[in-house]
Amino acid sequence: MHVTTKAIVLREAAYKESDKILTLLTEELGKITVHARGCRKKGNGLSAACQMLVWSEMTLSEFRGRWTVTEAAVELEFRRLRSDLDRLALGAYFADVLDSIVQEESPADDLLPLLLNCLYALDTLDRPLEQIKAAFEVRCMSLAGFEPLLDGCAICGRMPEQPRLNLTQGILHCPACKEEAGEGISMPLSPETLRAMNYIVNCPGKKLLSFRLGKKELAQLADVSEAYLLTQLERGFRTLDYYKELQVPKTVFSS
Repeated sequence: MHVTTKAIVLREAAYKESDKILTLLTEELGKITVHARGCRKKGNGLSAACQMLVWSEMTLSEFRGRWTVTEAAVELEFRRLRSDLDRLALGAYFADVLDSIVQEESPADDLLPLLLNCLYALDTLDRPLEQIKAAFEVRCMSLAGFEPLLDGCAICGRMPEQPRLNLTQGILHCPACKEEAGEGISMPLSPETLRAMNYIVNCPGKKLLSFRLGKKELAQLADVSEAYLLTQLERGFRTLDYYKELQVPKTVFSS
């Protein structure tokens, strides 16, 4: 069987002398693992398309349950992203998250456009990296079935004056309703941060980054969105650790 589909590389691993094993997120087949023969050879026609975070049109061949890339034409390389280590690390984190969420041969109808939109933002838009990252995390969790309930306190029903988000339960609550909200860490949200989270959950996909926050509120959104994703998925990511290492200011020593 042969299928032609658009695909982005989520993960790559060297195989044998000149091959790669790729994890792809595709339009037609969802997430699949494919064999790219000879793509590590100099001048091979598949080389450019078989790199992390490259969006291509691929022709795939299936035999006995195994997929092989036979043809590929690059459509987007996200070149600015590749020339900036911070942006590249963040893009790799996005890919890592989707790889952990989407099951093999499962559709990713909403998650694939989210990844492409956020990679485009990293590559093209002059938005703070914290904003792109937080928007990805909140929207990704919502699309994957972990949408936080942000319309009001889940216990008393009122909109809290000092809202808090329970990271384990995924619910908003008042400080006075903390015990009834269940176990788990709760993090405070300013009214501006709460509005931004609600916007990210409910806005059209192409308007995902059409919000503004002050520096303090953006830092709070970044902390809460990351903590919420890691709590819901119950795991960490080496790509995230690496990205955060890059954000630590370097000490300059003078002689």
